[in-house]
Amino acid sequence: MNNVFLKYSILILLSVMIIKFFFISEDIFNGKDILLSDPTIFFEKGKYYLYGTSSGGAKKTNDGFFVYESDNLYDWKPRGFALRKGDAYGAKGFWAPHVFKNGKKYCMVYTANEKIAIAFSDSPLGPFVNEFKNHYETNIRQLDPFVFFDKGKYYLFHTRRAQEGNVIFVGELSDDLKTLKHETVKKCISTDQIWEDNDGLEPRSNQGPSVIKINELYYMFYSANNFKSPKYAVGYATSSSPEGPWIKSDHNPLIHSKIIDQNGPGHGDVFFDDKKINYVFHTHFSKEKIRPRKIGIVSLTSDKKTNRVIYKPRTFRFLKCKNPR
Repeated sequence: MNNVFLKYSILILLSVMIIKFFFISEDIFNGKDILLSDPTIFFEKGKYYLYGTSSGGAKKTNDGFFVYESDNLYDWKPRGFALRKGDAYGAKGFWAPHVFKNGKKYCMVYTANEKIAIAFSDSPLGPFVNEFKNHYETNIRQLDPFVFFDKGKYYLFHTRRAQEGNVIFVGELSDDLKTLKHETVKKCISTDQIWEDNDGLEPRSNQGPSVIKINELYYMFYSANNFKSPKYAVGYATSSSPEGPWIKSDHNPLIHSKIIDQNGPGHGDVFFDDKKINYVFHTHFSKEKIRPRKIGIVSLTSDKKTNRVIYKPRTFRFLKCKNPR
């Protein structure tokens, strides 16, 4: 009798664990919405790969980064961890990954412990690994890395936490991408437009840079205001060089809550899709709740005569999972 009871107890326990794993997974899924923040998309050979910060609160970001895969930018499949804690630098605060390719290697720069590190993989799905578990040497708190390649050089755009708030800098990386050349580091932009500091929250912030090049002009997309604010939004600046000087657009903000009817849009990645410009970013969960944040995407267009970037109306949509748990 006791053996029968034990078997049934074990079966019930296993059933509960399976149900919890497959159906109660708010850390990653909510229905069909993908729940991440600080998203980035890498494209190769007809496949799109989506990465981001696990969304749901500080403790949710301590395990690494998930990756999702799609062949059409509409239907996304979860592919598990791209980087796990223990395989590279960091014990907590795994934030804002950016993935790119260098030769045959896939590279992921990311924030952990408020330092910037890099890990490598043979596949965009991972696992991304840094066997030495080190970060770019600095005594400054650094966030939001984005690597841009131009004319034989790799540039690391990133956010620094300074006395005047969050400020965006850029510096060259070594050829093996493992060292930041500190003598090349320069300030790009800081908060100086009215819309960037009108939420009543501290600190002031320019953050989350991503860069593309259009007709020999460089465009840096960035976010401003506090990420907790409904007024968190996206602007852009232009330059004739990755090193600056950068000039902010008079038409900022480019993406904000009023045009997409969602609170807190920001901190994303700009990329080309069949010569079309897209920007993927996160929003608040709802008008009442900040976390877990959701992933949205919009289409942009550029005016060759004015060098202005324009948001294309009615293109906003959330990214969805094809097979949600």
